[in-house]
Parts: sequence; structure tokens; C-alpha cells
Amino acid sequence: QVQVAESGGGLVQAGGSLRLSCAASGRTLSNLAMGWFRQAPGKEREFVARINWGGGMTSYADSVKGRFTISRDNAKNTVYLYMNSLKPEDTAVYYCAAQRMGSGSYDYWGQGTQVTVSS
Repeated sequence: QVQVAESGGGLVQAGGSLRLSCAASGRTLSNLAMGWFRQAPGKEREFVARINWGGGMTSYADSVKGRFTISRDNAKNTVYLYMNSLKPEDTAVYYCAAQRMGSGSYDYWGQGTQVTVSS
């Protein structure tokens, strides 16, 4: 079993930056792909970014490409989401998720961290 916990959310002005962290426990992250998702009020949860187990492959939603960067430190069992040039439409609860190798979906989810971008 893997537990993941997000941190680093908060209130920031448009154009600002935040770094979200996702700490995993219960199992090493090294064989897990990791993803970030977000859910804004009244909207469905949407994909933000993904990084494979080795860290060599990343993917992003078009809405965040060029502004957000996902990275991982397997030695620290932590995944990061660097968010730059934040916009009010980035306001959402951000979730971290872990996917076991060979799994067709994300298997473990955190509780989320709120990011609010003021205009």
C-alpha cells in the first residue's frame, strides 16, 4: 500500500509561482509513475502532468505546457510540480496520484492541496 500526501498549496497572485510536493510512504516511488491532477469548483477532475518511474518521460496538459514542470526525486520519495506564470484559471484542488507498473489507472491518490490564484 502507498500513501501519498500533497503539500505546498496556497494563495498566490497571477503571474506568481508555487511548488507543490507529493511525498510517498509505504513503498518506494521508484517503480511508480506519478501524476498531478486538479479539480476546480464545479468542474471535473483533469489531468495536469505525469512523469514515468525513471523520470525520463513527462507529459503535460496543453493548458499548463510551458508553465508547469513535473520532476521527481526517488531518493526522497517525492514528486514536485513547479508552477510558474500562474493564472486565475489554475485555481483548483491539486491531487497527486501514483500508478503501479502495469496498472491501467492510477492506484493511489492523495487528499489534495488547494491552490488559489488571485487576479
